[in-house]
Order: sequence, then C-alpha cells, then structure tokens
Amino acid sequence: MRDASDESFRDRIATVDAKGKRKWVFAQQPKGRLYRWRTLVSWVFFALFIGLPFIHIDGRPLFLFNIPQARFIIFGKVFWPQDFFIFGLTTVTFVIFVVLFTAAFGRLFCGWVCPQTIFMEMVFRRLEYLIEGSAAYQKLQQGKPWTTERIVRRTGKHIAFYILSFIIANLFLAYIIGIKELYKIVIEPVSQHIGALFSLALFSGVFYAVYAFFREQACTVVCPYGRLQGVLLDKNSMVVAYDYKRGEPRGKLKKKPILDTGDCIDCFQCVKVCPTAIDIRNGTQMECVGCTACIDACNAMMTAVGKPEGLIRYASENGIAKKEPLHYTTRMKLYTGLLAVLVVLLTILLMTRKDIDTTIMRTPGMLYQERGTDSVSNLYNIKVANKTTTTFPLRLVLEDVPGHIEVIGGHAITVKKEDEGSGSFFVVLPLKAIKERKQSIRIGLYEGDRKIDVVKTNFLGPVE
Repeated sequence: MRDASDESFRDRIATVDAKGKRKWVFAQQPKGRLYRWRTLVSWVFFALFIGLPFIHIDGRPLFLFNIPQARFIIFGKVFWPQDFFIFGLTTVTFVIFVVLFTAAFGRLFCGWVCPQTIFMEMVFRRLEYLIEGSAAYQKLQQGKPWTTERIVRRTGKHIAFYILSFIIANLFLAYIIGIKELYKIVIEPVSQHIGALFSLALFSGVFYAVYAFFREQACTVVCPYGRLQGVLLDKNSMVVAYDYKRGEPRGKLKKKPILDTGDCIDCFQCVKVCPTAIDIRNGTQMECVGCTACIDACNAMMTAVGKPEGLIRYASENGIAKKEPLHYTTRMKLYTGLLAVLVVLLTILLMTRKDIDTTIMRTPGMLYQERGTDSVSNLYNIKVANKTTTTFPLRLVLEDVPGHIEVIGGHAITVKKEDEGSGSFFVVLPLKAIKERKQSIRIGLYEGDRKIDVVKTNFLGPVE
C-alpha cells in the first residue's frame, strides 16, 4: 500500500521520470462495458467526421472554416468578417459552456468524444496492437536487439500511421476548402495545387508526429483544456474516482481474506490500461482524461474475485468522502443562467442577421457639388457583401425624399453570389428638399422590385 503522505507523484507528470526523461506508455487494450460504449460513440464520430464534408445545402457545404479567406459556413449559412461580433459572442458562449460542463462532468468530453482520444485509442493504438502485438509483448521487446521481424513490424506500423495521417489530413482540409476543391486537388495536375499539397504534407506530418510519437502528451502537456481542469473542477464535479473508503487499506488476494483490508487487491490493472500511465488510486490528477479504461479493468477484477463492482467509478470527491450523490450546485446554476442568457442573445443575433450587408459612406474629403441652380449632389461609395447563393443586379432608390441616384458607369451594381460588390454613385437632391446642412437620408436597395434593405446615410448641402 502506498504511503498516504507520499505526494511525490504530483511533482511531475506520470510519463516523465525523476531525471526528466520520457517513459513510454504501453497501455493494455481495455475490455468491458464502458469500452464497448466508447467504441460505439467513436463509430458515430467517424461517421460524422467523414460524412459532414459531403453534405451540402443550396450548393454550400454544411460546415466550412476557410480561415485564409475569412469565410465560414455553419449549417449552410455564410459568415463574413462583418459577422465578427457573432463569432465573439459565440466564443464567449462556448467558454461559459466549457466551464459549466467541466464543473458538472469533469473531463467527460476528453474521454468520450475528443478527436485526439478517439483517433489515438480507437484507431492508432488498435492498429499498433494489430501490427506489433499486445502492450505486454511490446514492453518485453523494448530494449532487446533488433530482429528482422521487429524491424518489418515497426516499419509497417509507421507506414500505416502515415497513410492514416494523410487520410485524416485530407478530411480536415475538406473542412477548410470544401470537398469539391479537395476533389480538384486530387484529379487535377500537381502543378496547379502546389500550395494545397504543401498544406496536406504539413498536416499529415503533424498528425503523424502526434499519433506516432507525441501521443498522450498532447493531452497532458499541450491541451489547454487539460490545464484548465485544475481550476474548473471542484469537489462536486463528476470525475473518474477511486473509492478509497472502500478500497483502503489495500491487500493482496489470498485464499484466506484478511478482515482489516479493503477491497483493492493492488493488482495494478487500473494502471496497466491507463493511456496516460497514472494511478487513479492517487486521486484526481491533471493527466486523467476520463477515458474509463480503469473502471472497466477494476470491474473485471472485482467480478473475478467475487466483490461488487464500482471500486473505481464516476463520482465526485464529496461522493466518495461523504457519500453525497451528484447534485446541481449553486455554482453550476449561476453558470447555467449566464449560459442561457448568452444563448438567447446569440439566437436573436442569428435570427436577425441579414443575408446582405451594405455599407454606404460619403466619399471622404469631398463637399457637395452644385447641379445648375436648383440641385445639389453628393458622391458616395457603396460596398455590398452578398451572403446568398444568387448573383443579382442591385438597384438604388431614394426613400421618402425627392431626388434621384446616378450610378457612376450608368449600370446597376452587380453583386456576385457569396462575394462582395462595390461602386460609386451620386445622390442628387433639389435645393428645396434640403432642410439642414447635414441631414439624414434613406437609400433603398432593390433586387428588381423586391426591397432587400434600407441604409441610412448623411447628405451634405448648403442651407441659406
């Protein structure tokens, strides 16, 4: 049994020894009810991850995150830089959701639906077992002289890892440029897509490095969510927890049970299956990703020795120490209230969001121009962002004031689909319509006879 006063395990992460050298993790493949459920969840994830780029609405992908072109499509709706305030509010809403979710459910997301965990544990780790053998066999081979068989297996594993990484990189790129553009890269000459192929090679290399070498350290060292866990969790948060009240003091399995020992038989199965190599019996730790592998391993051992399951289970620290059930705390209620307000505000913004964004401004540095003896004109610049899937000519009409508009060039401003259009025009008003030196006017934007929007601007003129 570990000395309860020994907290040296908290001085460094479990995958680094006292000298700072990395300890390679040979995690055994879990078996059990929760692992089967996680496998099912991973298949749903793969179906969505692979299938979503192929789904289109009105010719647009369902999701697109084209960061280089600052063009985003979410559920078929286009978002431009003009919608930055929506993204800002969405980010704040997401942060509050993360805080609430973590306060209530710990790192449930990490263990069940995080892409890093799913790809590592459900794809790459399984492929490693298939090619190089079980975790125990791999550990036995470590440090032994290289044989032809071992070289072939290791080389085959890394080739397979890179091929998988290349496939994943292509799918990620489909979310950035769209599946149609990705298809062009595949079928068209290489010389036409040098930049895209460089991006693919870069993404593939990053994914390969993460899953072949960096592995669990992406969760324990790099991931900001893992780092935030320490400040987001409290004693009422749901975590993967060891019931030390029931398990301690630990004792080895013997034919004649010792009455003063707990249910933990110190078999270390929970440690052997842990993908981050921690001992969950030491309590909640930053490295724990909540994958439930230790729960399945412990339950299997408890069943084998005729003891009840649940020595390691989902629970809160107060649930273990005070036998309290999981409950909705005041802190969680406050987060929920704030989240609800943000969601309502975000919903209103999305529902009232316009498909056409128009900016009309008087040309800087210019005063009014006299038109004969009875009229005055102002020169304006117009910029239109078209978020729809149709190209249309834009007609400008003065609203509620006599006068007319003269578009420079004499043609209507054409706004292409999912693009921006711009132009310049004069607003001509009769002198009798000018009541103030600087007065507000309204300009209607029409597609044929259909009014799209009305934009307010200022008209500068003489006042006697």
